[in-house]
Amino acid sequence: MTKSEIERVQAYLRRLLGTERISIIPPKQAGMSVEVEAGGEVIGTLHRDAEDGEVSYAVHLTILEEDLPPAAPSAPTPPTSKRRR
Repeated sequence: MTKSEIERVQAYLRRLLGTERISIIPPKQAGMSVEVEAGGEVIGTLHRDAEDGEVSYAVHLTILEEDLPPAAPSAPTPPTSKRRR
């Protein structure tokens, strides 16, 4: 992916999501993933696809279980009654 493509996708995502906290980080070495950051934390990767003369970009977000807030306690399930026949 070129520097220009990265800058254009970054500008698009910032405008779409309404935040300047989104950054697209070019790979340090050829062949590595282009990373998507939010507020300095890597949240996923950006991929370029050129097929049938059309270019598209896909963002793959990764959410780790450890980053999620605690789950809300679930409501207890009512006991099932046994019917006598």
